[in-house]
Amino acid sequence: MKLFTIDTGYFKLDGGAMFGVVPKSIWNRLNPADDNNMCTWAMRCLLIQEGKRLILIDTGIGNKQSPDFFKHFYLNGTDSLSGSLQKHGFSFDQITDVILTHLHFDHVGGAVYREGTDLKLQFPNAKYWVHSKHLHWAQIPNAREKASFLVENIQPMIDAKKLYFIDECDILATFGENVDMLYVDGHTEKQTLPLIKYMQHTILYCADLIPSAGHIPIPYVMSYDMQPLLTLKEKEKILERACDESWLLFFEHDPIHELCSLQRTEKGIRADRFMKLSDL
Repeated sequence: MKLFTIDTGYFKLDGGAMFGVVPKSIWNRLNPADDNNMCTWAMRCLLIQEGKRLILIDTGIGNKQSPDFFKHFYLNGTDSLSGSLQKHGFSFDQITDVILTHLHFDHVGGAVYREGTDLKLQFPNAKYWVHSKHLHWAQIPNAREKASFLVENIQPMIDAKKLYFIDECDILATFGENVDMLYVDGHTEKQTLPLIKYMQHTILYCADLIPSAGHIPIPYVMSYDMQPLLTLKEKEKILERACDESWLLFFEHDPIHELCSLQRTEKGIRADRFMKLSDL
């Protein structure tokens, strides 16, 4: 097995929304805001090469939306989904599987592209995997979360009959003995977190449960979470296990750090050593 970091660029979100009840005087030291209170965040995906399989976890925001849509998110940086894949010697056509942690636009947007007036799958030979209950949640969204679920990101996978349900498959038979899945509900219903055995390490792809190293402290929960009190419990349980079993955390949205190990401190579980996949 080989793992590759796939950087798809950066965007900006309101710092207060990203850190919830944590005061700006604290979170601004972690990710400094601009004059509009916006902080820069990564959209970092992960590629697993396992034999003949190429499994991509999440796809970034994509580029098919209108300028009116993108103006709210201040896309920046030189990285892209296609460029990062090419840097590692891969193409869209080679991807065999796409695991979608959830269907918010900054995680699934790159799965579909626009050609003229048509919407097409970016990875034509891949199976797209999502939790069945999360798909149902996305198709009948609540008013608070509706803007994060875009029909144009989801319907083309359904129409092409390329959408498969990760909770209905045999994980071991489908993805091999080195990939498992955890499911959490605080951020959104049935978010899927891949857990990967790599070399002598176990790596958790944190997605939006712990979007950055700055979100490791238990109370640091996003205002975007649908059930923040549940997120608190999920984070605590997973961080305890991660610390006990010496997992590494892979951050999707941290603008600086890819990975970290954990340590117990008098203030609770915190980041210990920061690293990159290439350091392992």
